Amino acid sequence: MDLTILAPIGAVLALLFAIFQAKKVMSEDEGTDLMKSLSQKIRTGADAYLKRQYKSVAIVFVVLVIIFAILAAFGQVNTFVPVAFVTGGVFSALSGYCGMKIATAANARTANAAHHSLNKGLKVAFSAGSVMGFTVVGLGLLDTSIWFYILKMVYGDNTQAIASALVTFGMGASTMALFARVGGGIFTKAADVGADLVGKVEAGIPEDDPRNPAVIADNVGDNVGDVAGMGADLYESYAGARLSSMALGVSAGLGFQGMMIPMALCALGIFASIIGSFFVKTEEGADQKKLLGSLRKGTYISSVLVIIAAFALIKVSGLSIGLFFAIISGLLAGVLIGYFTEYYTSDSYKPTQHLAETSETGSATLIIGGLGLGMKSTAIPTVIVGVAVLISYFVSGGAESFNMGLYGISLAAVGMLSTLGITLATDAYGPVADNAGGIAEMAGLGEEVRNRTDALDSLGNTTAATGKGFAIGSAALTALALVASYIDQVKLIAPDYNFDLSVMNPPVLIGLLIGAMLPFVFAALTMESVGRAAQSIVVEVRRQFKSIPGLMEGTAEPDYRSCVDLCTKSALHEMVLPAVLAIVVPVIVGLIMGVVGVTGMLAGATVSGFVLAVMMSNSGGAWDNAKKYIEAGHHGGKGSDNHKAAVVGDTVGDPFNLSTF
Repeated sequence: MDLTILAPIGAVLALLFAIFQAKKVMSEDEGTDLMKSLSQKIRTGADAYLKRQYKSVAIVFVVLVIIFAILAAFGQVNTFVPVAFVTGGVFSALSGYCGMKIATAANARTANAAHHSLNKGLKVAFSAGSVMGFTVVGLGLLDTSIWFYILKMVYGDNTQAIASALVTFGMGASTMALFARVGGGIFTKAADVGADLVGKVEAGIPEDDPRNPAVIADNVGDNVGDVAGMGADLYESYAGARLSSMALGVSAGLGFQGMMIPMALCALGIFASIIGSFFVKTEEGADQKKLLGSLRKGTYISSVLVIIAAFALIKVSGLSIGLFFAIISGLLAGVLIGYFTEYYTSDSYKPTQHLAETSETGSATLIIGGLGLGMKSTAIPTVIVGVAVLISYFVSGGAESFNMGLYGISLAAVGMLSTLGITLATDAYGPVADNAGGIAEMAGLGEEVRNRTDALDSLGNTTAATGKGFAIGSAALTALALVASYIDQVKLIAPDYNFDLSVMNPPVLIGLLIGAMLPFVFAALTMESVGRAAQSIVVEVRRQFKSIPGLMEGTAEPDYRSCVDLCTKSALHEMVLPAVLAIVVPVIVGLIMGVVGVTGMLAGATVSGFVLAVMMSNSGGAWDNAKKYIEAGHHGGKGSDNHKAAVVGDTVGDPFNLSTF
């Protein structure tokens, strides 16, 4: 039986489920005229930014397509690469755009739903997040399926040719993800920092206060950065893990079976995620642990179903049962990384509660505590990924066959990402809940509604941090698989090439050092970009507070559009240098130090980037939730000196969260 047919079926089912969820969200009442107006402003700003961003990125794509076309004409790359590059980029952009559209439509609807009950608000926000999650997996698997069948018709039974072509097809998605995540991230963090520094710290007004000119820009940023940007980012990981696994399956001598397993596993993960999503619900008055449990229930059920389905898949295929355990190792690694990220960042647990306590002695000790928490939190995820790599390598037969071991590692990455539909849904839920809280505040919906949206928002902070932890863990495993695929492709092109990867080989050592340095430089550039963009927002907000009569009294409306425009211009300008750095440096390293230098660079960047990303993401998430914990009435509550210290910590944490990518 050709189980590859499961892939297009799963892709279509995911897209149909996304449409179903979108219609369910759109059937909800958007609330009062004021709520509709606020939602429309957010939607207009997000649309305007993405259109300008896609126009800018299109120029880069045109240049790269021309280069690939020239290389293809001279036989340096596969003929299909230029077209596949475009489809990968377009599908990635489309995933983010669709997710953003429903997220901006769901914010007011979530706020209005929270007016009725906490569970209804949770369901509307989660349904909106599901559109993002299932659009990403649906389009990602559809793109791979289409190209697999096209290449199969062209090359027939030549699995090596098919695999060699497929492994290069993720470049378009990678390029789009780079620009989308960096540009959208700079936008959202600059708006967030600018709004907090002047609004909460200087003026002493509440978060999401309608008098603050930057609040709409902040809400726009949530959608273009944490929805569209995150969607494009995980689309790339989802595609990269699957494509590299398919190529390594062929290298392991498994032919079409080796290519079929990753595709079928992704499809089975879609089926499991759809079922799991129906178990996400809660009760009125639920605390953070119960709300987290509601989302975890859906994820855990999906994971159990994938385990059962993976066992059946490996049995039907007739391959070694060790591959099943390799898949399980990756899946469990993802679940565990998510749990421990939650432990270090949720205010339901001691680390963040203790961090909030450090605010008693000011912002300095709070920031020191957050940095220490982030550094300490790297230990467990590192061990988890290490154990997953070790288990997946040996259970798949790595002791007898190196290539089978590599294939096992790649399947671990695919296993971790198999439930991406529901995992990304819980992540994308966060910005929707955040926007809903802002609209509830600006529309004056009352304390009861605001308490419900605050609970949903706080949950969203944790799910966002958990989602980042999952994204980082999956990126690490995917990167390892891609490095292995890269080495494998080089061996195919030049079988006699001397692959001396010893650390005593100077090009390898230099590559390792350069690779280890790159995440720090990238993080520095993005943090500086956020700082410069935030400065312009601070100046503009201060200007409006001083120059618009009646603004602070609430009798005049601020100029929201100016802040949105400033963030848009700054983000598009500032995203160029980090993106160019990520594209150009590997080329330069390759030209100077050759293949082994690039291999060393990729290995160094993977290790250093993983640890740095975990540290910065968890520090940022903990600072954010420490602030929420204080706002809930602990350590003096809102308006206290402790709260002001926590706001400073949260402000520092904003660019940290961006820099993890």
